[in-house]
Amino acid sequence: MRSIMKSGLLAAVEESADQDVRRMYDTNVFGLLNVTRAVLPILRAQRSGHVINISSIGGYRAAAGFGVYSSTKFAVEGITEALHAELKPLGIRATVVEPGYFRTDFLDASSLVVAPEVIDDYDDTAGAVRRRAMQMNHNQPGDPARLASALIELVDAPTPPLRLPLGTDTLAAIAAKNDYVAQEMATWKALSASTDFPV
Repeated sequence: MRSIMKSGLLAAVEESADQDVRRMYDTNVFGLLNVTRAVLPILRAQRSGHVINISSIGGYRAAAGFGVYSSTKFAVEGITEALHAELKPLGIRATVVEPGYFRTDFLDASSLVVAPEVIDDYDDTAGAVRRRAMQMNHNQPGDPARLASALIELVDAPTPPLRLPLGTDTLAAIAAKNDYVAQEMATWKALSASTDFPV
């Protein structure tokens, strides 16, 4: 039996079983929402506090094999960005932390469900990511102790950021996505702008 606390799913979107998707949303999205809504009345009453939600580099850019997992972290990003705007006038801060690959058990079976139903057509995409993840397990570049120190620094920061990417892999992935989005937007700008009512 799979543990209900598993927070990751490694599978192509089509390979993702409904029960695994729902379990992951229950943990990563609805669990986060339940805790956040429970604590906000206290923070509002004291007009101070700091909501820190843990996303992932997968919450900023999705990758083959982690599509459904990334969708839960995209939700965490959206929730936190809205909280940042809603809570700032009340003296409450909100930050979403975006770790890359840290040397934890996240890629182990204790935390990550790997889809048992494999579709051969995805071998070059999700399958390749599956193989890389198994090779990377316990060889990730990020140091969990340094992540903890960074979080303490974040908590103590007088003006914390909305987003805090952690790890050089995350910084590189964000820069690559931002470049891609800028180039694509420039290419399709005329069509994008053509949809307004004529002035």
